[in-house]
This record gives sequence, C-alpha cells and structure tokens, in this order.
Amino acid sequence: MSSISTGSAPNPVGLYPHARRVGNLLFLSGIGPRAAGTDANNPQVPGLQLDKNGNFEAFDFEAQVHQVLANVKAVLEASGARMEDLVDITVFLTDMQRDFKTFNRVYAEYFRDMDPKPCRTTVEVGALPTAIAIELKCMAVIPDGK
Repeated sequence: MSSISTGSAPNPVGLYPHARRVGNLLFLSGIGPRAAGTDANNPQVPGLQLDKNGNFEAFDFEAQVHQVLANVKAVLEASGARMEDLVDITVFLTDMQRDFKTFNRVYAEYFRDMDPKPCRTTVEVGALPTAIAIELKCMAVIPDGK
C-alpha cells in the first residue's frame, strides 16, 4: 500500500493523500476544481468571483468541471494511471437542477470515446468544504506492470 500526493493537483483541505494504492487498485480522495498547488486558505477556483469579504458572488460551473477533470487526470498520472483506467466515479454537485446538464455535457467530452466507460453516480450535497460546486471521488485499476 502506498499514498500518492502531487503538486500537479490542489492541496488536500485535510490530513489525507491525493490517492492511495492498494495492489492494482487506486482510490482517489475527493478532488475539487481548485487550481493546482492551491489550498483551502487560498482557493483559486476557475471562474469563481468573491466579494471583498470573501463571500460567493458568481462562478463559471463549466470551468469548474474542466478543472476538476484536469485535477483527477493529474492525480491519476502521478499514480501511474490514466483516465482510461477509471472504473468508478462519484460526482458531488451542490445544485443538481442547475448544474447536472452542464456537467453531463462536459463529462461526455472526456469519456465519449472511452470503452469501457467508468461507472458513475451523481448526487446532490448541501455544501462542499470550500467555495466549489463540484467534487469527484474516483477509483481506478492500474494496469499490470506499472
């Protein structure tokens, strides 16, 4: 068993690694759309606008989807895996009605030509740990020999 952390993804907001490998299974911790290398104290989220008091004003959900998928890819690559090695993805959205259609469209850009596609579950949550609207929890199988 080994823990994986990478500077190519945002720093975890708690005491946990980006991923943990057990045999050829890879379990990714929840990953949000913050920019690589940033943390909860400096949450640089694509398209996020905060007022002078740090309160949420507006955001670009599509930009968050692209960034969260880039962050997943970075953790996978740091672990010796690829997007094609994903077997299960759990998606956490803070507003299913508003964001699911956009998420589904952007997600399809990344997985349309992949066969087999990973399983996926999407749930709505009341809030996420930082000012984000999406978080992914993923599991992958690392190919033999890596």
